[in-house]
Amino acid sequence: MKVKLISYTEQALELLIYTKEARLSGGNTLLDIKEWPEEKKLEHLAYMLKTIKGAFEFVDYTFEIIEVSRAFTHQLVRTRTASFQQESLRAVDARTAGYSGPRNAKYDKAAISSFEAYGDLVDSGVPIQDARGILPIATHTGILMKANLRTLSTMAEHRLCTRTQGEYQEVFKRMKAEVIAIHPWAEPLLNAHCVQHGVCCFPNYDKCPVQLFTLHYTEAKREKIKQRWSETDHHSNPVAKNGRTM
Repeated sequence: MKVKLISYTEQALELLIYTKEARLSGGNTLLDIKEWPEEKKLEHLAYMLKTIKGAFEFVDYTFEIIEVSRAFTHQLVRTRTASFQQESLRAVDARTAGYSGPRNAKYDKAAISSFEAYGDLVDSGVPIQDARGILPIATHTGILMKANLRTLSTMAEHRLCTRTQGEYQEVFKRMKAEVIAIHPWAEPLLNAHCVQHGVCCFPNYDKCPVQLFTLHYTEAKREKIKQRWSETDHHSNPVAKNGRTM
């Protein structure tokens, strides 16, 4: 498994702050913000972390993810708000691709047998696009993924959760590490749901060793919130001042 960040938005923090300034008529240009001291930029970021996350869609990251299973990529591409380009088994000879999975004699024997049969089929004239049907779902592949910071933040809440399939967890941990290496300020946005909100997002999964420390969102609590919400007729009245509202 290899994960590499190959492209990202330059001056991302400054761009984020400028999108907030533009929305709330803060009066600062992008050039102004570039001249701010780091402390001031982080202060504005802290405010943005508690507001609507639309601005974070302006910051993009492109990852190269290789030597991972197709079982994993089948899960990854279900992320609708990201872009993907994956190695095609319709045209690429995969007999040397390798595979993932538990290392035990029966598993290895079955996987190796599949690859050998695949090679025999291709050598006998069966088109690659047809022969690929017998390859294991654990066959290694490579994929490029581009996603914005808001999408990555949403993914992190669930894909860093202990309930997520192990390979996916490991891939996302490496993606997070790649982002934090160049944008350390993004760390608060890339955490598991329980770390981010203090609430378990899969309360039925009681085998999680972290769940003991999370605040369970019970049905009783949900009903109280729902009742209070239904009895409330409150409308906020935000007023922009110095690039902030509330």
